[in-house]
Amino acid sequence: MTATTTGNDPFEGLDASTFAFTRRAWVDAAPTRVYDLVSDVSTISRWSPDADDVTFDRGAGPRAGAWFGGRNRRDGRQWTTRSQVVRADPGDAFTFVVGGAEDGIVRWSWTFHPEGRGTVVEQSWQLLRLDPVLGTTRGELDALRAYMTNSVETTLISLARWIAEDAGQLVGQDEVL
Repeated sequence: MTATTTGNDPFEGLDASTFAFTRRAWVDAAPTRVYDLVSDVSTISRWSPDADDVTFDRGAGPRAGAWFGGRNRRDGRQWTTRSQVVRADPGDAFTFVVGGAEDGIVRWSWTFHPEGRGTVVEQSWQLLRLDPVLGTTRGELDALRAYMTNSVETTLISLARWIAEDAGQLVGQDEVL
């Protein structure tokens, strides 16, 4: 007998690690500049279609162990999250886990690779454990992964555009002076 899964299978038999993806985009800025933008979590709402009001805890910043909170929205719903930075290597990588390093639910990773005069930015999403808050069937988790993939693609495009527009404004300012 062959085991197969369908969209209605309960998640108890699923492997959380299969719900992951990575997307990448080239941006016209050095890796350290892109890292500075991404690791300043308060700016994520500029690019992300789902995140709002993200701030580090008082006295915290982009360093491993730091915590931050934020508000998310999707399909007319809103909720808050608590996340912990697990990697903060300027110009190289920035990673945080929603729910914290010990019992987190989702890992978000950003890596930065120099290419030409700019940077290839990779953004990854990985489900760390199954939780009914995210869905209770393979179909719901597949839909979540698809939604998050689209969100990440939107975020990367918005980040690249913002950097290009910001660079254009800086060039314009230099010309005026």
